[in-house]
Parts: sequence; C-alpha cells; structure tokens
Amino acid sequence: MTAAFRLTDSTLRDGSHAVAHQLTEDQVRRVVAGLDGAGVPVIEVTHGDGLGGSSFNYGFSHTDEMNLVRVAVETATNSKIAVLMLPGIGVKDDLRRAAGMGVRVARIATHCTEADISEQHIALAKELGMEAVGFLMMSHMIEPEALLGQARLMESYGADVVYTVDSAGAMTIDDARRRVSTLKAGLSCQVGIHAHNNLSLAVANSLAALEEGVDQIDGCMTGLGAGAGNCPTEVLVAACEKTGWETDIDPISLIEVADRAVRPIRPEQGVIDGDGLLLGYAGVYGSFLLHAKRAAERYGVPTRDILLELGERRVVGGQEDMIIDVAMELQHRAAAAQPALT
Repeated sequence: MTAAFRLTDSTLRDGSHAVAHQLTEDQVRRVVAGLDGAGVPVIEVTHGDGLGGSSFNYGFSHTDEMNLVRVAVETATNSKIAVLMLPGIGVKDDLRRAAGMGVRVARIATHCTEADISEQHIALAKELGMEAVGFLMMSHMIEPEALLGQARLMESYGADVVYTVDSAGAMTIDDARRRVSTLKAGLSCQVGIHAHNNLSLAVANSLAALEEGVDQIDGCMTGLGAGAGNCPTEVLVAACEKTGWETDIDPISLIEVADRAVRPIRPEQGVIDGDGLLLGYAGVYGSFLLHAKRAAERYGVPTRDILLELGERRVVGGQEDMIIDVAMELQHRAAAAQPALT
C-alpha cells in the first residue's frame, strides 16, 4: 500500500532545543540508524534554530552541526536527510555545504508573515537539486486566508511543499483543520503540518490534518522538541495504524527506537508541565522556554509571568533577546511594588 502522507522526523533538529543543543555524534548515529531501519522517509538534523544557529543568542552546540549532518548522511541507507534554515541565521554557503554533504531536503523557515525573505534560499535549494520546503512558523498568529497568501509566495519561489507550523503549540483541532484545508484548496504544491504538544493536541491536530488531505507531517520521537515537545512520532504512527492511515513505517520498531535510543537523551520529555502548557495558552514560541526558565532564575521572577508577558507582546522567533528585557522589567516592577523600609 501507498503511505497516506510522508513523515519527517525532527528529533535531531527540534529535539535539539530540549537538550540545549547538546546532541552528540553518537546520539545522532543511533537515532538515525533506528529511524532509517523503521522506514522513516525523512530525518531532519541541525541545531534547533537551523543552520548557523549555534551562537550566544540561540545557544551554542555541543558538536558542530555539520559534523552531526555528516554522521546522519553516512548512517542513513534509505532515509533522506533534511536540514532547517532560517534566513538571517543561516547563510547561502551553509546550504551549499549541506548539499555537498549529501543533504537532499532543505526546509526554509520564516515567521508566518515574512515569506518574502525566503525567495533566494528556496531558489538556491532548487538550484542545488534539493527538495525545497517552505516552513511558515507561528502559523496560529494569522488567519488561514492570510497564511495562504504567504504560502503562495513560497510556492511561487519554487517550494515543493509549504507547511503550517504550530511553533507555540497553540492550535486547536479546528485551527489546524482550517489552515490545512485553506492551503490545500489554494495551493498546487503539497501541504504539510508541524505540530507541537503544549495543549496535548499534536497527534489530534495531525490526524485532523490528514482528514483535510495534508501531504506531509512532522514528528519527534518521544515528542522531544521545543517547549512541551512535538507530535510524538511513535504515537502518531501507532495512531495512524489504528485508524487506517497507511504509513509504510514499522510502529513496533519505532517504539523500540523511542525507548532505547531517544528516551535516554531526556527521560523526562513528554510531561506537559505548567510552563509548557503556558506556551500554548499564551502562544509563545516553543524554543523560548529554556531561555525563559534561565532568565526567571537569574532575575528572581516567575517563569509564568515572563511567558505571559511575551505572549501579550506577541514576540516571534528571533526575538530571544526580549526574554531578558521582560525579566528585568518584571524584576523592577516587583521591586517598585515593595513597601519602603522605615
């Protein structure tokens, strides 16, 4: 049978956020071997913030991401290796280098209202013989028709597929349905969905997207990813098998990969704590969570208050510096509210 959709596993990219970008070559080798053996068609590998993400602003990698990409390409026998690139963080030479190493899929990510900055990078990916994926982050922040307008730009630049990306895990099932159905009706290229689990809806949203005709779906093993984590790959595949959606992936093998290769990386992953839930409730970018927790500890203010304030300000990916600003402001407000000593 033919698979109902193509799965991309982002454990080794989005999962990088969950471990502060400390993935090692050995971890990449074991995870790629397991996913490849289970039949996962595409595996994404980079720093959590994409090519060139290792920096003071986003967090330094334990291992040069190009070494991780090299290991992934060398290990995979059937799976395609993908990379993520955010224009302005990564540069064209990063993409050229990745293509030269054997990477076959380039996922070009922008904020959901900034698709126009992806034109030259999508075009370069196509010139390099790569599959080009448009990745519209924080898609919950605009209505489906506006999202379609941005997706059409990416399609016009040559994207083979455009994703609605729930970076904050803020989408309800209806939100996911409306965005996927609108993109499917208005685009000629394929449509994908990338779900986060802050509201415990990642699998449900992905299944709803399937009912609307989505072509590609992302997941991360054990849900390992930014914030409260992503759509758990092994759960998604098992749920698809139970509900009649063909995946061409062995669910039993995935369960073993999850337990043996991925869960040891961060055993506590998969629990939606209060801070993770607040990300989805407030609509805050998932990768902000660890930064917000560190700022809360440093400035003596609740993580909750930082996240709620960031949500009020509608901050987007790339504004990580705002986390410190907000924490300092909250600290000053709290100090000012204290009664003067007499």
